[in-house]
Amino acid sequence: MPRSKRSKVVSLTKTEKKTRTHKEELISQIRGNAQKWKYAWVFSVGDMRNAALKDIRAQWKSTGRMFCARNTVMVKAIGSTEEEEIRPGIHAITKYLHSGAGIFFTDWDPKETLEWLGDYKKPDFARAGNVATREVVLPEGPVCDQTPSPDPPTPLAHALEPRLRQLGLSTRLVRGVPTISAPHVICKAGQQLTAEQAALLRLLGIQMTEFRIKCICWWGEKEGLTELEANTKSTPGADKKDESEDEGMSS
Repeated sequence: MPRSKRSKVVSLTKTEKKTRTHKEELISQIRGNAQKWKYAWVFSVGDMRNAALKDIRAQWKSTGRMFCARNTVMVKAIGSTEEEEIRPGIHAITKYLHSGAGIFFTDWDPKETLEWLGDYKKPDFARAGNVATREVVLPEGPVCDQTPSPDPPTPLAHALEPRLRQLGLSTRLVRGVPTISAPHVICKAGQQLTAEQAALLRLLGIQMTEFRIKCICWWGEKEGLTELEANTKSTPGADKKDESEDEGMSS
């Protein structure tokens, strides 16, 4: 029996699969920037955060270029041997390209660059597995936004009430406002956060972590390689990052 034409699987995702052409274009961009700028830096940020990386790219728009892609792609672009390297000696940085690492190209003086990157920090929301820096207790009554503000706290929208219950709060709507009938401890200081706790903190606007950049090494054609962090060389099998996540941050 022929299949009905009405029975079609429709994908709702807007994420396009990365193609070979996309990877080749990315490799070409990395090589072009490796030849354009004087210095190449390898950095690590742990959990990649698009918003923070976009902010850094915006501030360095005319003075540098940052790439966060799969380490295999970056290694291929730079060249892992003297025969393959795009510039004499630059292959030395590839042994530091591991999961969570990126490349930053600039003409800025290394001392000034290190100071800027070392001082950069941005408040961020904690994720599952992060450690709570303080105890958070919701008082009895309306569940309010805890984002720091000079204005009085505002109750969360009524549409969030089902989500709050899914995350473990015993809420009910009172005059259209999510409300709890007893104090609720979301987390305690030093506790490793669960996915539900991290989601609650985000909904409440409570940030417990800081986005920071760890500089691993830098390279210049005249200066050679300067290592800044010990025990950061890549190991076989370290490239386990999701392809869509990596290449989405390399534009």
